[in-house]
Amino acid sequence: MSSAIFNPAILIPVFNHEHAIQDTLEEVLKYGFPVLLVDDGSDASCAEVLQALTQKNADSVTLLRLPNNGGKGAAVKAGLRKLFTMGMSHGLQVDADGQHNLADIPKFIKKGKAQPRALIAGHPQYDDTISNGRLYGRYLTHIWVWINTLSFAIKDSMCGFRLYPVPDMVSLLEAESCGDRMDFDPEVIVRWHWRNGKIINIHTKVNYPTDGVSHFKLLHDNVLISWMHTRLFFGMLVRLPRLLWQKF
Repeated sequence: MSSAIFNPAILIPVFNHEHAIQDTLEEVLKYGFPVLLVDDGSDASCAEVLQALTQKNADSVTLLRLPNNGGKGAAVKAGLRKLFTMGMSHGLQVDADGQHNLADIPKFIKKGKAQPRALIAGHPQYDDTISNGRLYGRYLTHIWVWINTLSFAIKDSMCGFRLYPVPDMVSLLEAESCGDRMDFDPEVIVRWHWRNGKIINIHTKVNYPTDGVSHFKLLHDNVLISWMHTRLFFGMLVRLPRLLWQKF
């Protein structure tokens, strides 16, 4: 893939974020890239907001509406496949709730243009809006990811602020199963690493709005993430000789 065909788009999965998505979209549009909104089966009030925003910005915004709520991972997967059909080379995933520092979009794009086959991953720098429970829970996942990759190449496996090379990522998704909910972000980057895909980590500030809407279901998503780590651990054991060989 050469820089001549580098044509990125912004991918925003949305589920009932009708109060935050307008500000997020307005900020994203400042950078001049096409935007794909993926409505993950939102309620009518959010669906109406997304329809209005798409009509208002018809030259820049495409709306992909999923019939049912499948989870963040399902929405991102559907969005990447849609970007592939649109001929986009890269998809920059941005959360709808405004927790990402969108001023860093040029940094991700610049790095992706220089390294078009790499996955550019956000490495969050948190402020005091993150709770201790959320912070320590993330580190528990990071430890499992480091075990399952035998590597520290992935600095943060849960940050959704990422630039994906679309054709390579769609190829991965067609070949391998990844979670549909909050387990998607850590699982897909581990499987990318297993394929010897290059990962570049970029520091980026993350804050959690005090009035933000979280769709993380404490019991359900923690069970899914635990099951994901179990699957990945046994997947790592199967790939152990190759993973060790890649280190030399």
